[in-house]
Amino acid sequence: MRISYHEETDSLYIHFSETPSVDSEEVAPNVVVDFGADGVIVGLEVDQASAVMDLTKIVTTIPVGTA
Repeated sequence: MRISYHEETDSLYIHFSETPSVDSEEVAPNVVVDFGADGVIVGLEVDQASAVMDLTKIVTTIPVGTA
């Protein structure tokens, strides 16, 4: 998984895989889920991200034994 933030568009993208998306669905205002050809979620985009989250603190937790 990879997280990227694009300051020029104020969008945060969480990449669940590097598979290209072929379909997208807005599931909430400014939140878009991207799907691969097999229907599996490949990413999540949050537009106007700085308005809904604190971008100065992104914390990740990986359970022991999964890395």
